[in-house]
Amino acid sequence: MNNQIQGIGMTSQRTRDRLVERLRNKGIQNERVLEVIRTTPRHVFIDEALAHRAYEDTALPIGQGQTISQPYIVARMTEVLLENGVPDTVLEVGTGSGYQAAILARLVPKVYTVERINALLLKARECHRALKLMNVFSKHSDGSWGWPEKAPYAAIMVTAAPEQIPQSLLEQLSIGGRMVIPVGTTSGVQMLKLITRTVAGFEEQTLDAVRFVPLLDGSVR
Repeated sequence: MNNQIQGIGMTSQRTRDRLVERLRNKGIQNERVLEVIRTTPRHVFIDEALAHRAYEDTALPIGQGQTISQPYIVARMTEVLLENGVPDTVLEVGTGSGYQAAILARLVPKVYTVERINALLLKARECHRALKLMNVFSKHSDGSWGWPEKAPYAAIMVTAAPEQIPQSLLEQLSIGGRMVIPVGTTSGVQMLKLITRTVAGFEEQTLDAVRFVPLLDGSVR
């Protein structure tokens, strides 16, 4: 895989630079986030047959009925998570391809990520090893449970949409912590929400209309 990381043609650095300009034009302002997206090879996280589309601003299939998120959404959720400073630990619910965890790993000290589909998790781990991301810790688990043994987390990012926010995830957020999560049904409207935990409870802010795969119960081998 190491020979593929640099990329050529439609996966070249020039193509990545154009993607970053599109993200900046759509309102992404955090230059650290943009630089990490510019220098992270998204094409290694998707099937080789789709590599030529890796730097389009669109979601792409990764198998098992799942997708790699649109780069704008990755940038938007990451930017929101970092608005109040860099959290020391982030829990990601829904590893998927591993791309979002790779972005986070270059911005924060530790990333814990859980994925319910083991086949996807194994591929994601291979990509993280190839990119030498030693601060990503992954687990095969039902995402709605989170990873309570490593809690509390200064930030939680959920990359699949529950119909309601799981109580178990709220409990794993530290005081002052932030959670970015899409909420809603696949057939109806999903809204991206920012949840902040305070001493008194939880504050909720609605950000954008989005479309994610559903957050499902149970794990899959």
